[in-house]
Amino acid sequence: MLPTITLRNVGTAAVTVGLLVAVLTLGTSTDRPFILALLLVLLGTGLRLEAAIRARNTSPEDGVSR
Repeated sequence: MLPTITLRNVGTAAVTVGLLVAVLTLGTSTDRPFILALLLVLLGTGLRLEAAIRARNTSPEDGVSR
């Protein structure tokens, strides 16, 4: 269960940082900060999806994957 919680937390942090980078760099004329923000948001979304799939496939009683 711990890896699932860790994946979810890292995913949330990546999404948050990506959105923060996008908001803070709205005034710039280059696309590089937005590419970084997009990659962070996609990474965070992927990690959260993986954590959700792992949590769904793990039984709560014994923590063993089915």
